[in-house]
Amino acid sequence: MPPRMTDSAPERRDDDHQRPDPETDADRSSGRGQGQAGPGTDAGADAGRGGGPSAEAGDGLRPDPAGGAEGGTGGELDTDPVPGAAGTGRADSPGVEARAANGAGTGPDAESAPGTHDRPRAGNESAAEGEPDGHGGSGPRPENDADIDVDVDERVVAMRRAADGGRRWRAVHLSGCAALLAVALTGGAVAFGGVGGGGRAGAGTEAVSAAGALAPGVLARGDLDAGIGSLQKHLRAQPRDFGSWATLGTAYVEQARTNGDPSRYPQAERALKRSLELDPGNDQALAGRAALAAARHDFTGALKDADRALKQNPYNERALCTRIDALVELGRYEDADEAARTADGRRPGVPVFTRYAYVKELRGDVRTARDVLERALAAADSPADIAYVATALGQLAWNQGEYETALGHYARALAADEDYLPALEGRARAQAASGERAAAVEGLEQVVARFPLPGPLVALGELYEDRGADGDRAKAGDQYALVDAWTSLARAGGVNADLDSAMAAADHGDKKEALRAARAEWNRRHSVHTADALAWALHVNGRDDEALPYARRATATGYRNAAFLYHRGVIERATGNDREAREHLKAALGLNPGFSPLGAREARTALKDLEGTR
Repeated sequence: MPPRMTDSAPERRDDDHQRPDPETDADRSSGRGQGQAGPGTDAGADAGRGGGPSAEAGDGLRPDPAGGAEGGTGGELDTDPVPGAAGTGRADSPGVEARAANGAGTGPDAESAPGTHDRPRAGNESAAEGEPDGHGGSGPRPENDADIDVDVDERVVAMRRAADGGRRWRAVHLSGCAALLAVALTGGAVAFGGVGGGGRAGAGTEAVSAAGALAPGVLARGDLDAGIGSLQKHLRAQPRDFGSWATLGTAYVEQARTNGDPSRYPQAERALKRSLELDPGNDQALAGRAALAAARHDFTGALKDADRALKQNPYNERALCTRIDALVELGRYEDADEAARTADGRRPGVPVFTRYAYVKELRGDVRTARDVLERALAAADSPADIAYVATALGQLAWNQGEYETALGHYARALAADEDYLPALEGRARAQAASGERAAAVEGLEQVVARFPLPGPLVALGELYEDRGADGDRAKAGDQYALVDAWTSLARAGGVNADLDSAMAAADHGDKKEALRAARAEWNRRHSVHTADALAWALHVNGRDDEALPYARRATATGYRNAAFLYHRGVIERATGNDREAREHLKAALGLNPGFSPLGAREARTALKDLEGTR
């Protein structure tokens, strides 16, 4: 998969096909009133990758269905319209780990961005009574304005630090971050009504879920703004519709991922809470809460909620997919493989196929990963799915140093969706590795101007450093400062950004902070990405003997990642293991000689020095 900044692969929408289980969501809520929005469908976005063509259960890509993990996702969506921020219905990657989260986010790409890691948090009026509040939603402001002010101060300080220097060209980038920050400061209430307060809204009325409240196709097509607008209108009239509250909550999760705006996460949390208050234990809301936890990089919580959802509905696609993501991010790769097989047996389709491929890649089986993705691409029938799967193939090819192949896949993705950011970022990385530096810089500048996320910010900064023209060092510093600003914003939204912070800070920031963050993340989960991040953070702090076991662990699954091999080789050299150092530095450059503008150059220098001392 792509170069990731976190441990999860990019998140994607769930597909829109009928559940194979005999009992639909409408059946389950019929005793409470009308059926739920999009009965029996999975319209919306999942916490992982993909939303693809319908397929019958048992018609998946694996040769041999096996049992293991529990099942899929329900009919939820992932975003909410905000003035000036349009949702796309897709997640960005690797990643997520960016993915996505993804994050949200996904495999060790969930451990990174295009791939990246993350996660995220608000009144009292009933949804039926809420009116537009003038700050990107409707409903009351958060209950505790004093708490918000504290967060505002911290985030403003972070943004001012990032803006230090005041160059006009950088102001464009910072204004984008400031816009996200402004949303975060005012995004405390669900778009058209508060979630909480004392007691259940409309007490004395049965919880209902209205059939037809939102056409599943609207969400499946990725028109999230239109979908959320429909949900808002419907919930004003039917505030007891637990299914639509669940759909709204997952829609906010999707919007946060696609727009790089973690301020949506608190809104998602409140909407999902409302759904569970109306119908405790409903699988839609539990699956949405699992997706939210994964997007915030709380993978233990995500696994718990996914399992709870699957007890209610073993065919819930979002829960099936989030369960795979969580196991991957926790470093439980055998369990993730089993979960992917189970999901393939229950809900075959693009969301499951892409996760299945990623699990195979993490375990060193690149051939199977490529085969699964190619078959998924052949089955994809919407521009969104074509763009997503083609990008995943491009990222896989890039990771193997196959730059022309990668560029071909990215071209196909962009033919389907010319604005698909993961494909734009991946193309720029492949161009840089192919020697097309000017095109790569231009491409990444366009990406970060729209969404200043850690992965592309660091990549652009390193390209500036490598180019070395007048002013490039300052430009690079500006990109790294924006990573700090993004980290502050993400944490304000409840996202655990320690992995992103550790990876960026180790090479381009506070080395002690990198080690603190890497240790904190390792204490939460033992994935290959967290092992690599801790190894490198220990190395840059001069603690190579401690770093070596983690560097070895990061490469132990067979995952073919040139950056991991480079890190291991450098650490082995520092500990006097010259033979092993030569082996792994050669392997890194042989696998993907353009894995990083600065890292590849340093790997060549280190290898040359080692060869000279033989």
